[in-house]
Amino acid sequence: MIALYVIIGVIVLLGLWAIGTYNRLIGLRNQTQNGWKQIDVQLKRRHDLIPNLVNTVRGEMEFERDTLTQVVEARAKAVTATGPADAAKKEGELTQALGRLFGLAENYPTLKANENVKALQEELTATENKIGFARQFYNDIATKFNTAQQTFPSNLVASSFGFTPSELFEITAPAEREVPTVDLSFKK
Repeated sequence: MIALYVIIGVIVLLGLWAIGTYNRLIGLRNQTQNGWKQIDVQLKRRHDLIPNLVNTVRGEMEFERDTLTQVVEARAKAVTATGPADAAKKEGELTQALGRLFGLAENYPTLKANENVKALQEELTATENKIGFARQFYNDIATKFNTAQQTFPSNLVASSFGFTPSELFEITAPAEREVPTVDLSFKK
């Protein structure tokens, strides 16, 4: 009779453990999805700011139509991104196009003095920072979720219920890995 109680107790404990593990995986999956949605919100903000910037500089940068076109095309691609890996690639291209636009804007004194351009650049810079923090949070929670799925014994529950690892947001463009050149000289 005692053996029966021990077996029932073990089964109950295993059931409670499985339920707890399943609930923890669900919580991590939801946090990962929330992290991705936070990135998505900041990317939408970025995508909304870019047309305003392009329209503001368009009249001043008549000779730089190719750069403006590249920014518009990169934005259009970035808006259609699906998932972290695709978004990382397309957003990297957009970042490079914006970098070229900002670099060229420095060559136009009227643009440098334009308050609208300054305000839009500051907004985009702030948004880039928010995107960076959101990516970091997403990668942190996605790593926890992936680790929970891959470690024993919770991997038994994860595989039984079809949990799949989350993609991490990573740099795909080699240019983004390069160290920026900073020139603090006052020579012009």
